[in-house]
Formats: sequence, structure tokens, C-alpha cells
Amino acid sequence: MVERQHWGLPRIRILQIEDSQLDAELVLSELDADAIDYDVHLVDEERAYVEALDDFHPHIVLSDLSMPGFSGQRALDILRERDQDLPFIFVSATLGEEAAIEALRNGATDYILKQNPARLASAVRRALREAEAQRARRRAETELIRAQRFESLAMLAGGLSHDLRNLLQPLLLAGDSLQDYQEDPRLARLGRLVRDCGKRGLDMVQSMLSFARGARRAEQVRVGALLDALNLLLQGSVPRGVMLGMGADDPDLTFDGNHTELQQCLLNLSLNAIQAMPSGGNLDIRTGVVTLPSAFFVADEDAREGNYLCLTVADTGTGMDEEAMQHMFEPFYTTKESGTGLGLISCRRIVTAHGGVMRVESRPGQGTSFHLYIPLVELPLELELEEEADLQGEAERVLVVVEEAGQLSLLVDTLDSWGYQAHASQSGTAALQWIEAQGVPDLVVLDADMNLFTGVRTLAALFEHGYRGAVILLARPDAPPDMDELPVMEHLFLVDKPISTQKLLRTVREALEASASVLPEGPPL
Repeated sequence: MVERQHWGLPRIRILQIEDSQLDAELVLSELDADAIDYDVHLVDEERAYVEALDDFHPHIVLSDLSMPGFSGQRALDILRERDQDLPFIFVSATLGEEAAIEALRNGATDYILKQNPARLASAVRRALREAEAQRARRRAETELIRAQRFESLAMLAGGLSHDLRNLLQPLLLAGDSLQDYQEDPRLARLGRLVRDCGKRGLDMVQSMLSFARGARRAEQVRVGALLDALNLLLQGSVPRGVMLGMGADDPDLTFDGNHTELQQCLLNLSLNAIQAMPSGGNLDIRTGVVTLPSAFFVADEDAREGNYLCLTVADTGTGMDEEAMQHMFEPFYTTKESGTGLGLISCRRIVTAHGGVMRVESRPGQGTSFHLYIPLVELPLELELEEEADLQGEAERVLVVVEEAGQLSLLVDTLDSWGYQAHASQSGTAALQWIEAQGVPDLVVLDADMNLFTGVRTLAALFEHGYRGAVILLARPDAPPDMDELPVMEHLFLVDKPISTQKLLRTVREALEASASVLPEGPPL
């Protein structure tokens, strides 16, 4: 391999196919005259050519047309099977007009006659620019396809979330009901299991939905739910040779943050770790609480000492050398052939947006560990749950309007068991008929997602019939109902689905107490 250096210009790697050393030097002299900085690897037979493609990784190929035992056309065919964008220029003394046109049709970038090599340097520069532009277009197309896939995933997740929440709602209510049978330990244990499975399923549904839609809302993030959702997203991405370990010191720890962005960050680091272990290894994802002193922080960081949640993603892969460590947060810097160089920048942005910092430990051959430190803000203790006696009903009449029969039955049974007179209606029309026959209830519990006569339309009809009491509207958190067509309602309680027994009972008591002094208006029913 011959090295030519002209300082100030980027160096390119040229793979030259030529059986004449003199002709090879004459071709390269044109590049020297134009101050192109290059390394060149010269070959004249197929095996050496293929090895050079694998080991030398050229930026451009300059090839003679015919050589003993090997041809430029064969070299072009081999290259195009591997790479559609790498420039290939024929430089030949025997290339006629018809052969040149055929070469371009077959995938050559350009052709130069040895008798007139003056435009070789400009052809090389143009070919490299066009190849880079083509690669950029392909990257953009790939990102567009990825964005379209995420959009399709969001639509699919949105459609599935409604049905999944309907399936999970009975688990939450039935689990709470079974726990009331404390005299039978087996039923109580079964109730806890059913309720916990329902809650875990709900967390996963919400995590997948918010991840697909890219939600950016601030929320209370539970460490256990974050790891469960990450584990779910990694299923199918972890090869057999990689052992995945995941654990949290305190799964119930909650903190202020954005579940979706942190999940995206951990997923990105985990996939990078998997790619860094082509022969297998260990991927370990752990969380713990640490206390950071002010001396821990560097000059450009906000030195806020205190308690931090440490999220660690560690692998036993190839690791990074000092050069990679210095450049890993630079835009478009990447050690992967298909990488964009933006993943780690995005992760650091997410951590910084949470008021946190990142640390990286890595050595070649010894793996890499990313540590994400998220500040934990001291929150006031939550109020104790109300005593069961405070949640007991006093025979108040509650009209429950839910289209799905299983949910409707469980909601009515739950309210009945807690001392309310619950009445079931499976549609808005049936609810209006019940009111006309039985009079105004003390409270209406209404599903927003009914099909034929929606919750909002039912609510508007109730208002027209003179109902001015409290309403609990059960709605999906990702698709709140359009309330614009409703008049101002003083005691409207919007509650996310699925709802737990405790949340239902507390909201019912709050709604009844808030509307205790409200009398019905409008025409008599």
C-alpha cells in the first residue's frame, strides 16, 4: 500500500485494479497534481481484490478494463453485489464508446481514458461527493421508513389500548373484591394476584402506548414499571448468546420524570450494548439510590448534591478506546456502519432534561457501563387512604352506564357491596329511559367510550333532561373525550380507565359530597 499525504485535505482510500505498475503510477500522478490526499492499495487479481474490499474498506475503486485472468467488469459486478453506492471508475486505454456506455449501465460511476487522464481528479472528487449524497439520502429514507413504522405502531397501539383496558378493568375490580374475603386466605391471595396482574398489564399497555406515540408529559415514574416496560420492549432483540440481567433495589420507588423518554434512553443503550457483543456476553441493567457530593460534578454541570437514582446499563462487549470515548457525544460520530451517531446525544439530552448527569466507563475488550443519575426530589408524604368506613355508601342511588357487560356487572356489584343502590344501564338510551321511569339518581357513573350513543352525547342528553348532579366520566388517558359540545358542568369528575376499587369509591364519595347541595333543575322527570 502506498501513502501520499497533502496536509489540509481529507485522506481517501483508493483501491486500484491495475496489472501495470507504470500505468498505475501515471494514473495516481493526476491525483497528486490536484493535491488529493490518499492511501492506495493495488491489486491485479480477484482474490486480492475481494480481500481488499473486506480489509482495506476503500472509498473509491479505480479499475483497468481488462487484465490477464481478471476483468474490470467482473470487479464491478462483485462490488455492486456488496455496495450500491461505492464509486467505481474505469481507467482504461481500450474503452470504446459502446463499452463505456455499457459500463455505465452496469453500475460504473464514470470512465476515464488513459490517453486523456486530465479529468480524473475532478471525476474522483465528484464521484465521492455524489456517493456521500446518495448515502445521506439512503439514511434519510431509512429514518423516514422508521418514522412511518412508528406512526403505524402508534395507530395500532391506540386501537389495541382501548380493548386491552376493557380486559384489564375486570381484573382490577375482581381482584379488589376477592381480597375482601379475608376469612379465606386462598381467596385473599388470589385477589392480590389478580389485582397485581391487572396493574402490571395496565402499566405495560400504557408504557407501550406512550413509547409509540412519543409522549413527553411530566409524570410520576415508578422504577419497577420502567424496567418491566423495557424488558417487554427488549423481548425478541436479545440473542441467545447474551444473558440479560435486570433488577432494582426498590421497584416501588417513584420520581418526577418522563417515562417515555427514559424508556427510550435505556432501550437505546441496551441495543447498543447488544451490538457490542456479537459473540455473546452479559447485559446487566440495574437501579439504585446513591448520594452524590458536590465534588462528583464537573465544571459544566449543575453541582447539586443529594440523592440520585442511578440507572446502569453495563455490558461485557468490545468496549471503547480513548478516541471513541472522547468523540462519542459528537453529532454523527459513530463506530457502527449503519449508525447515525445521534443515539448517545439523544440519551444525554434526555438525562440533562431531567436535571441529571451521565458517566461512562469503558475499556477495549472489557465492556462498557453507562450510569445515568436522575435527581430524586423529596416529596411530601401522601395522605393515608381513607378508612373503609368513610367509603361506605348510605343507600345513595348511582346510575352506572357502561356498554361492556362484564365491566358493567363488576362496577354495579362493587358499588352494591359498599352500600350503594347501583342501577345498571348498558347504553345512553337505556339510561334516559331509566331516569324517566325511576327519577333522578344521586350520581351517574358513565363510560366515555360507548359506541352507538357516546358518553358525551349521553351526558348532554342528561343535562337537557334536567340532571344537575355529579357525574363520574370514565375515559382513556390517551384519548380524552371532546367536551366542547357540553355545557359547563359544576361537578364533572374525569377519571382514567381502568379504575381500581379504591379510586372508584373515593371518587364516588367526593362526587356525592360535592353535589350534596345541588338540586335538580329544568322540567320534571
